[in-house]
Amino acid sequence: MCGIVGLFLKKDDMRPQLGTLLSDMLITMTDRGPDSAGVAIYGAETPGQVKITIQSDTPDVAYDGLVTAMATEIGVTPDLRRVDTHAVLTVAEADEPAARDWVMARGLRIMGAGHAMEIYKEVGLPADVTERFGLRAMGGSHGIGHTRMATESAVTTDGAHPFSTADDQCLVHNGSLSNHNQMRRKLARQGVHTTSENDTEVGAAYISARIAGGDSLGEALEGTLRDLDGFFTFVTGTRNGFGVVRDPIACKPAVMAETDDYVAFASEYRAFADLPGIEGARVWEPEPATVYFWER
Repeated sequence: MCGIVGLFLKKDDMRPQLGTLLSDMLITMTDRGPDSAGVAIYGAETPGQVKITIQSDTPDVAYDGLVTAMATEIGVTPDLRRVDTHAVLTVAEADEPAARDWVMARGLRIMGAGHAMEIYKEVGLPADVTERFGLRAMGGSHGIGHTRMATESAVTTDGAHPFSTADDQCLVHNGSLSNHNQMRRKLARQGVHTTSENDTEVGAAYISARIAGGDSLGEALEGTLRDLDGFFTFVTGTRNGFGVVRDPIACKPAVMAETDDYVAFASEYRAFADLPGIEGARVWEPEPATVYFWER
């Protein structure tokens, strides 16, 4: 079943509220998928630097001495900010490929990377996951979230959403793709590889591959309607905004709301209940096979 939320803030003075608003929205969707939860937050950027969000099941061991080891072995000295089982490594743009390879060689999971994006996801109820990561204290321009009911793969951190396959891009998904294995093989031949069994990661890889090939966000989302089979609602985040698309049948619930201050998405209207000014918002159900996106 699963529950999706997304919030795009139009005004910078609302940025400190992003984490609190997104937490409340996600927790409201708990009964749509109580096995795991995750969020992508687009927050502060530092010119010339990239943030790599990593995860370990044994963080006390994994992160102890990590900065020194990376500096010694590959000459890259990251800034490390630990957040529960996750850590955010900040490195120079030029050092990102070497830092990624080094992290993966140590058996650490990369949740995502980007100038603005940080991804946090774990097994557990949304209230517990958001509390563990201190989501309410996080600010930013926009974010997306997902609470999962596993159907096509195991209840694991790797199976939780969001999925990211390119810098500052990620995806959450409600539904099921019938041709994800076929598309996985096609993307692999193009040099785009996925690491989990989750069909959502294939959707994320498809969108990022299209954007890397020169498509706009809107064009990439339109491509999903031609090339991905099944029933789905996609909400995708990028460095500058977020987009929404539903399959032509649109059997999964979805609702959107827009005011002068924000654009919000949720699987159900009740997730909007605590948003400021929601009583004056334009509220609508996104049309099937129609792309919606907002960018800064």
